[in-house]
Amino acid sequence: MPETTATTAADGDVPKAVERRSLGTGPGRLLVTLYGVFTVAAASRSLYQLIAQFDRAPLAYGLSAVSAVVYGFITLSLVRGGEGARKAALGCCALELLGVLGIGTWTLLDASAFPDATVWSDYGMGYLFIPVILPVTGLIWLRRARTA
Repeated sequence: MPETTATTAADGDVPKAVERRSLGTGPGRLLVTLYGVFTVAAASRSLYQLIAQFDRAPLAYGLSAVSAVVYGFITLSLVRGGEGARKAALGCCALELLGVLGIGTWTLLDASAFPDATVWSDYGMGYLFIPVILPVTGLIWLRRARTA
């Protein structure tokens, strides 16, 4: 349900209702949950791999850490709400989609560069393709959540 806040104009005008749609309600709540889970999953996995196995696949583990940061930023933007957060999340979802498509293609074309998988390897196949579906869904939701 959209949040409504009252604002008043100068010189005794009638108060106007300004509708501010929260990004984390309705379908946005599922996005917040999924992005939160992926933030924790990608961050914990990459942190362990960077500490314990860095020499094995530094590129893959570094990219997994980047994906965790992107997921975390989108999660926070969805929870915060507002037009500025919506625009920031929209840009991050677009960046995420480019990352998934780019890294997914790179892992298929040059598998030797990735001795171990990233979150975005093979378009997120190790995560049931959720990493490629999530930004598309996020972009659609954020576009629809545009404030009036």
